[in-house]
Amino acid sequence: MFSKHVFDQECRACKRLDNFLCEVKQKHPEYHARPVAPFGDSHAQLLIVGLAPGMHGANATGRPFTGDYAGLLLYEALFQFGYSNQQDSETLDDGLVLKNCRITNAVKCLPPQNKPTGSEVNACNHFLAEEIKTLPENAVIMALGSIAHQAVLKAYGLKLNSAKFAHNKQHSLPDGRVLVSSYHCSRYNVQTKRLTKEMFADVFKTISTLLD
Repeated sequence: MFSKHVFDQECRACKRLDNFLCEVKQKHPEYHARPVAPFGDSHAQLLIVGLAPGMHGANATGRPFTGDYAGLLLYEALFQFGYSNQQDSETLDDGLVLKNCRITNAVKCLPPQNKPTGSEVNACNHFLAEEIKTLPENAVIMALGSIAHQAVLKAYGLKLNSAKFAHNKQHSLPDGRVLVSSYHCSRYNVQTKRLTKEMFADVFKTISTLLD
């Protein structure tokens, strides 16, 4: 589905991540434990950029935000706003289909402690840059969290201080597309109420206005 410029299943560029995935695969032979491909509509106007696969979510299932806590709020919102045919995302064969939306990650491999290094974000950034080029001209990019926000800026060759991260903040990009950022829908952010369901819905309302 994706060219090797956008996603390479055989990528082993980051030695620390490759070693870690080999360790995870030994402990969990049934896990995907390799780079996780983008998921969704190949002609999507909305590209959602997460941080990286979660240990027992995307890293296990092979699909972004599938089977983990962070996906609960995200897929519920995608269903609510008409981007998917169901609100649950549990396994690869659960019948989920995204409409006019695609989900990708700033880093395609699971990092230890869910924390990629700056060099790992940079090493994976060319994939994101190439994926952005496949978007239609009027696309909106939604960044989940500050690292994803910064990864989008890097993909455009922009300085990180050119667009400060803030929840539900819009930034015009050089090619006419728009970046809209949100707090990440992680378990920590949701349970501490840093990100509520209403706050997350507000971001999608902003995006709907832009796409309309």
